[in-house]
Amino acid sequence: MINIIKHLIPFKAKTKFWLTILSLKNKDAFTFMAKGLERPKVFIFLAADYGNLGDVAITYAQHKFLQNCYPNHLVTEIPISKTLDGIAFVKKTRTSKDIMTIVGGGNMGDLYPMIEHFRQLVIQNFPENRIICFPQTVDFSETPKGQKALKKAIRVYSKHPDLTLLAREKKSHQFFKEHFPKNKSLLSPDIVMGLDRSESKFGRKGALICLREDKEKKRTQHEEQVLLEIVDSYFGNHINRDTHIGGRGYPLIARVRALFRIWEDFKKAELVVTDRLHGMIFCYITRTPALVFLNNNHKVKSCHAWIQDAHWISLLENWDSENIKKAIQSVTSDNSSFTGTSVQNKFQELTRNLRES
Repeated sequence: MINIIKHLIPFKAKTKFWLTILSLKNKDAFTFMAKGLERPKVFIFLAADYGNLGDVAITYAQHKFLQNCYPNHLVTEIPISKTLDGIAFVKKTRTSKDIMTIVGGGNMGDLYPMIEHFRQLVIQNFPENRIICFPQTVDFSETPKGQKALKKAIRVYSKHPDLTLLAREKKSHQFFKEHFPKNKSLLSPDIVMGLDRSESKFGRKGALICLREDKEKKRTQHEEQVLLEIVDSYFGNHINRDTHIGGRGYPLIARVRALFRIWEDFKKAELVVTDRLHGMIFCYITRTPALVFLNNNHKVKSCHAWIQDAHWISLLENWDSENIKKAIQSVTSDNSSFTGTSVQNKFQELTRNLRES
């Protein structure tokens, strides 16, 4: 009976109830920080502690970026599974010098309503602090549900006096300027592109397949079969590796170790075949030859624009077996040097903008 009642209570009502309960706790009951409370702080809300290694990489890269951008601040992650505890704790300890940040990614919109609700809770609960939403792909659908969610987001975002929205591609940036004109918006690459994991102690051998099996999958079963046959004809065989390992509630050390392991797997491969955005980005930061296919939305193609001069990555927008063969030969024979200067310049520009603000 109790479980039935729990399921009947709306998610938003439950979060409001628990925030009220948590607000009654003493700050010493929380365990987010053991030291450094006297320093100004930068908090990372919605930090990924689940098995999507793309989101884990975003959290990791955002932490590194903030340490560089604000060297006098203490950077602290609030795991998404502890969002309500984190809001209650930070409200008890914050000062006007503290900065609230929210992780980047592709979860702004109505596709992931729980995450969007958490984002809005952070924005609503810290009206006196600066808030920065790190590079996002925004996606509010044209359905009645999506448009209702967009109207609520506009109300919540627009009320905050110092909210900066970062878009990781031009389509989202235009959306921000059109729908959130009261908030500052900037265009920036996905924060993971700022990492350099190209140094390797491994030799490369074989192919690695990193393809989606979820609602963003675009390829057909026949196309995948043909693709694998082509890849195996060049490399003998392949291994399968996904950027999503499942599970939730991973402690910090465990999720960082999992992230480093997948980067090592990429650096061991002669070729990676992927339709995942962060599969592509992992190839970029590890300098791994890659064939990249589109998923069923615009984020892969839009974010590829930042790294289109990375010659070891080939984006194949249309399915054609001969083009696949040509692309394999091209990316695996490319020996040109590349420093990622254009992307790094964008992150330097972002640092200047955030510091000046």
